Amino acid sequence: MNPQVALGLPIPGANDAREDSDGGEMASRGQTVLANKVIEKIAGQVASDESSAGGSSGGFLGIGAHADLSARPKASVELSGNIATVSVEVGMLYPVPLRQATEALRRRIRARVTELTGVEVRQVDIRVSWLTTGTETNGRRRLL
Repeated sequence: MNPQVALGLPIPGANDAREDSDGGEMASRGQTVLANKVIEKIAGQVASDESSAGGSSGGFLGIGAHADLSARPKASVELSGNIATVSVEVGMLYPVPLRQATEALRRRIRARVTELTGVEVRQVDIRVSWLTTGTETNGRRRLL
């Protein structure tokens, strides 16, 4: 993945013969350019909006990172024209039906990224890297 890659998107309706308030054609406005990083951040934020999904936080260079449901999950994007493939690495709250939770997350990411950017998301790969009960423990079991 090259972080410098950007996507030039045509403005919807740019080919219309309508004129804007300045009297110029809308086609003369140019194009919108989105960097991969923008789509990655949108996908990660959409994933973090889910109550059962989170990312990792803390640590240095990935060492010492810990599960954090309030952290934004890591996302990566591959663009080919106006079509994107999104990969998201999340942690999830346990117990949750993983198949249903990941499918709902996949649908939400696809819909929101397309809605916010105009980029068609053809595939969303989700990697569940950790599960947590959501309760803080000190490594000891509590006896009932």
